[in-house]
Amino acid sequence: MRNSGILMPITALPSPWGVGTMGEEARRFLSFLRAAGQSCWQILPINPTSHGDSPYQSFSSFAGNPYLIDLDDLARDGLLSREAYADLSWGAAPDQVDYSLLYRQRFPILRQAVAQLQKQEPQALAEFCIAERRWLPDYALFMALKNHYDGAPWWTWSEGLRRRDPQALREAQASLAEDVAFYQGVQCLFFRQWSALKACAVREGISIIGDLPIYVALDSADVWSDPGQFQLDENLQPTEVAGCPPDGFSADGQLWGNPLFDWEKMARDGYRWWMDRIAAQFRVYDILRIDHFRGFESYYAIPFGDKDARRGRWRKGPGLAFFRQLEQTLGQRQIIAEDLGFLTPAVRQMLRDTGYPGMKVLEFAFDSRDDNGREYLPHNFCVNCVAYVGTHDNDTALGWCTSAPAADVALAKEYLGIEEDAEMPGAMLRTLYASVAERTVAQMQDLLALGSEARMNTPSTVGHNWRWRALPGFDSPALAARLRRQMELYDRLPAEAEAEL
Repeated sequence: MRNSGILMPITALPSPWGVGTMGEEARRFLSFLRAAGQSCWQILPINPTSHGDSPYQSFSSFAGNPYLIDLDDLARDGLLSREAYADLSWGAAPDQVDYSLLYRQRFPILRQAVAQLQKQEPQALAEFCIAERRWLPDYALFMALKNHYDGAPWWTWSEGLRRRDPQALREAQASLAEDVAFYQGVQCLFFRQWSALKACAVREGISIIGDLPIYVALDSADVWSDPGQFQLDENLQPTEVAGCPPDGFSADGQLWGNPLFDWEKMARDGYRWWMDRIAAQFRVYDILRIDHFRGFESYYAIPFGDKDARRGRWRKGPGLAFFRQLEQTLGQRQIIAEDLGFLTPAVRQMLRDTGYPGMKVLEFAFDSRDDNGREYLPHNFCVNCVAYVGTHDNDTALGWCTSAPAADVALAKEYLGIEEDAEMPGAMLRTLYASVAERTVAQMQDLLALGSEARMNTPSTVGHNWRWRALPGFDSPALAARLRRQMELYDRLPAEAEAEL
């Protein structure tokens, strides 16, 4: 059934406490989505962020981001005094996240909340720890050790801890018991609030689309706790790392630096690590976007230590066998394949064989550097796809008008039948809604017609990404009514919304 949703990171929601959270503004946004005739809310990964603040470089594939815990909800539940945080400064710019400030101020406050949780609800905390025993003990010890080592990466720790010597782990567990318990408590608070938010989404009839990065960070509990799943040498250093080859967008390619999977070893136990990882995602989300889908067919491997991606080479991934195992293990699930970038006939065939919808990005349709641009033109869409103006890695529609080559913008205006830059966001969105794509997803920034100042991420750059936040009142009744009318015009209203007409 035709439907539509909005891409809005939780961190980008308004809040007086420095960052968007899973609290009242998130619940308000779910109500806005329903009023606007939307069916889904797409978010970015909600795992703990590490250096660079990217949600795609996390300390864990399983844990939740402490920054997203709502302080007002903790106070309402009797786990925190409002005076503990209300008088602190949370940043001078309400439209930007100050991650360094968050890092300094959030954790002392969360320690107070966890202390109350331990005192008031020890049984509930113990039950949570048992339920999450697959990943929580390793994650909590990993974070406690990082704190002990002043944030240093795990491969710089003592030899016994680096190599997970059982005696060294027992000694660390004992000496850092208080910190370990704190990180367990933080996760209990996170998933308690997430469960409440998810229940609210169910009541509003909104499905949540999560985002799963294909790779994990080298400095993560995932790699430290199970290094045999990755291509590491005898010194636990990567032999090769992930990235993308040089292309029209980047002469040096993209050097991501993530460790690569040992796919041959993973295949021998039915991809157990991956099955556990994806099963955990579907306990949180309704629909899952798998990032860098083409990496399952073949992946780009760059020699470890290189400064750019020029010397990388393609290696074969697990292919369709992986997704057959996924369906056998977890059953049929709603998955979106992020099939952007350099696509070979083999990748396209794998997408067809899985039956997953791929992605269409309208901004790519007019990019003279993209040889596959025509497939992103709406008149060439297939039904089984998810269509975007742009993703979190792209400029906003209005910003694109000034950052893209003038000839590309002129072509877009001719195709869309407009003359002014200011018309671009609305024209692009209407074109998507009118297309045959079964699902469309709009960035909130484009619905608000914001410029490049609201761009979420510029790939291969650091220091200014992931910071944008909407201002209070962004989700106005007037915007909801206008968007709902467009859903009516283009037959994208959910069935329950149509019944209300």
